[in-house]
Amino acid sequence: MSYVLAFLLGFLSIVFVHELGHFIAAKKLGIKVLEFSIFIGPKIYSFKRGETTYTIRLIPILAYVKLEGEEEASDSDAAYYRKPKYARILTSAGGPLANILLAIILLTAVFSIQGFDSARVGSVDAKSPAAEAGIRKGDTVIRYNGKRVYTMLDVIQFLYIEKGAPATLELMRGSGATFTAGLKPLTIPPSVSYKLGVTFKTATGSDSNLITSISPGYPAEAAGLKPDDRIIGLDGTEITSRDDIIKFMEGGSGQELKVTVLRSGKEAGVSLKPKAEKVPEQYDMGLHFSAVKGTIFDAFRQSVIFSYSIVRSVGYSLVWLVTGKASLSQMMGPIGMVSSIGSVVQQAPNLLDKLLNLFNMTALMSIAVGATNLIPFPMLDGNRILLVLIEAVRGKPIPLEKEAYISMVGFVLLILLAIYVGYNDIVRLVTG
Repeated sequence: MSYVLAFLLGFLSIVFVHELGHFIAAKKLGIKVLEFSIFIGPKIYSFKRGETTYTIRLIPILAYVKLEGEEEASDSDAAYYRKPKYARILTSAGGPLANILLAIILLTAVFSIQGFDSARVGSVDAKSPAAEAGIRKGDTVIRYNGKRVYTMLDVIQFLYIEKGAPATLELMRGSGATFTAGLKPLTIPPSVSYKLGVTFKTATGSDSNLITSISPGYPAEAAGLKPDDRIIGLDGTEITSRDDIIKFMEGGSGQELKVTVLRSGKEAGVSLKPKAEKVPEQYDMGLHFSAVKGTIFDAFRQSVIFSYSIVRSVGYSLVWLVTGKASLSQMMGPIGMVSSIGSVVQQAPNLLDKLLNLFNMTALMSIAVGATNLIPFPMLDGNRILLVLIEAVRGKPIPLEKEAYISMVGFVLLILLAIYVGYNDIVRLVTG
């Protein structure tokens, strides 16, 4: 599956579904839709059905729905601003909610087939902070420094945003008894890591040295390693697991080495020079979480929980940006989204895995787009909702000219932000 196809199926589906959510909500609530446009810029093709013109435009980013009376005064009973407050709120929220619904559907499919990560502890490293705090295999993390934990990603996110500060974990053990554990995560200073550019079938066990995908642009690809190769030796050192590979690479100096693999029952050897990558400061509690595979109902439930967790993390991220705990340079724009979707899809060894990777990445970004649009910032859907709520408090609507001024200022700020984020995306692509 090519980058172009991954882009069309992933990023564009997020944009299309978002605008479709607005479109359906407006239609159901009696608001006249003047135009439904895919892409922006000069018109390529259009047709009119009923009251709505459907358009395809030249520049393949974004899309929009134009409503009667949305940006100008209108005497029509079907105009946006002549509708009840609940109708305007639901129309504005329709796009973000459609994004979240899309994510839930895609994640249900992924979780049904691949299973999903949980907040249950699968193993604890000996003599680690977690072990010394009395945490055991089978415990479930419920809260991290008072914040509710729903998934493994919540724990990782809180761990990194706190930069290794002492943490208090609330956990559940056995039949439901809860307890607290205080610990100080280990801080691992910045370093240089040497990468082959391969992904293994499992993290532990007999297949943890079995390659499932090759990362584009990495030494493994240039050396001719392939999915289904099993690494059994590195420079004459016997390899039986992924842990063996990690230990070997940690002690390496980046010099060329010989990789011995088992391919179709026969040994084969290739030579390659690992790629050096800068690794930022890391934090480790010594916890490893277990994966779960249940019924489709379990997968659906987890997809709803996971989606809520990501929506919440967008809210947290906004607070962290304001407080300085997170940086604007970490934000990703359309260029980064397209690149991420394409590269992750390309790494999968077969069509099913490519589709599952595509579903997973599209779902994550769809949730992020939906949640971000609910932020009450000019030009975003959340701002429209906020203005309706302000109108409810004031008892009268904000004049259109003032709202237009707010939108203009917001548009300028969003364009500046888009340029900045786009620049960061390009830098990441060029520098890796």
